[in-house]
Amino acid sequence: MTKSRTEPAASKSPQVRTGGRGRRQRLVAWLDSLSGWRRRGLLMGLGLLAMLAMPPLHLWPLLFVALPGLVLLIDRTSGVKGAFWTGWWFGLGHFIPGFYWIAYSMLTDPWRFGWMIPFAVGGLAAFMAVYIGLAAGLARLLWTPGPARVLALGGAWIVGEWLRSWGLSGFPWNLLGYSWAFSDQMMQIVAWTGAWGLSLLTVIGCGMPALLLRWSPSAQDAPAMAGKAGLSVIAGLIILAIVWSIGAVRLAAATDAMVPGITLRLVQPSIPPEIKNNADRRAENLNRLLNLSLQSPGRDRVTHVIWPESAVPFLLERNADVRRAVARVVPPQGLLITGAVRAVPETGNLEQIWNSALAIDGNAAVVASFDKFHLVPYGEYVPQREIFPFISKITPGSMDFSAGPGPRTLHLPGLPPVGPLICYELIFPGEVADRSDHPQWLLSLTNDAWFGRSTGPYQHFASARFRAVEEGVPMVRAANAGISGVIDAYGRVQVRLELDAIGVIDHGLPAATPAPTVFARLGNRMLLVLLSVCGVLTAVARWLLA
Repeated sequence: MTKSRTEPAASKSPQVRTGGRGRRQRLVAWLDSLSGWRRRGLLMGLGLLAMLAMPPLHLWPLLFVALPGLVLLIDRTSGVKGAFWTGWWFGLGHFIPGFYWIAYSMLTDPWRFGWMIPFAVGGLAAFMAVYIGLAAGLARLLWTPGPARVLALGGAWIVGEWLRSWGLSGFPWNLLGYSWAFSDQMMQIVAWTGAWGLSLLTVIGCGMPALLLRWSPSAQDAPAMAGKAGLSVIAGLIILAIVWSIGAVRLAAATDAMVPGITLRLVQPSIPPEIKNNADRRAENLNRLLNLSLQSPGRDRVTHVIWPESAVPFLLERNADVRRAVARVVPPQGLLITGAVRAVPETGNLEQIWNSALAIDGNAAVVASFDKFHLVPYGEYVPQREIFPFISKITPGSMDFSAGPGPRTLHLPGLPPVGPLICYELIFPGEVADRSDHPQWLLSLTNDAWFGRSTGPYQHFASARFRAVEEGVPMVRAANAGISGVIDAYGRVQVRLELDAIGVIDHGLPAATPAPTVFARLGNRMLLVLLSVCGVLTAVARWLLA
């Protein structure tokens, strides 16, 4: 029998009705078909996209691809083990390009340290990827249809970031929330939540689009599920919009108040490591600092001079002539605060050394000191040196540095109470200030010349801005080769000297916020609050939208 021409073309109608859904289904089917190295390669690529959202590139829209992709691929794992490896491969792709700048420090003496690059970059990335793997595995334990899975991943993610802050001595570099460092408004929420909270909100807000591709593997009512998915994505975007709005309101009420009577001179000499570490050029290096401090215009207005980490290449306690030389730069009734090596005893063979900040007055007396408490493994000491006697630390000298007692507040003449930090100590949320004697400003001395013209110094500077907002106090940063600058208590950069620039910054000291921030009062206990709220929201989402 011949088919009537008036009968509908049934084969075409499903394509018309389900074209958009069909494309989504084909994409999900393609993701499901991946296995082996194709799947691992995709995961590493997604991790790379998430890294490109970090400073200084800030390609934050890529997070709307990277995080939904991670959610979808965790979704197709059969259990915790599969989820762990899904997160681990994502983390490996994220951290290898995120840590490449570490290799620069070993290329300062490639014959001695070049062989360590694969272990320092690749090995560190593989270890840090474990924490994303743990987050993915933990989230998989709580995995349920709908937005609850994204909330679970957000809570598990910040647990992983917190664990990363102390495992293997701790290295919380490039926390996910730092992707918003380009926006003063987005940063303000960390005054309440710390950087952990912004990471949590980033996972939730950017991860929800995964629901547009798959609400539930067993969903039967596709149109209803699609509607719920759309609402969830909108809710995620609204969360990010609320974060921005809160920040805008906070900044609108912020003041530009300065501490009266203080003008700081930050000196950035930009001495390359191969010159700075040359014992025969110590006098030349010191003279560059002296000349910049003394000969730059405007010296009559300066009340305090600040030099970067390890600026003085001599043991000041043992060399009165050097102390008198550096005291020449001290303004009347002011101080020089400089990075230097502190050693005991003051005569005879050395027994201990510290990477320190010293305050020196006009009489060449050391009036206060602070010892770095968070040391860099293999940079300042060799872990288990008795097992690895053939490994040398990268900084000059054969003696390991000792660790100081922890965050301290120094009460110095003519200055508000200050919390010193040396090098990467400022990357640890909640661990930069003495809670029992909270400072009114933070001072970071660093030597990022080790890392050349890479992303590392920019990411380090972004971390400094987040600590200022969290603690509600300004951050003053003096770096050997940049980036030096003054950051107010709202994370706004007042002035900066760019990477590799030689010069000085003369600037006042911004005031702290009128009242301590919530995070300054609670510190990392806020993590428990965030997890509790996330748990409640997850339960509500499961109840309302499952």
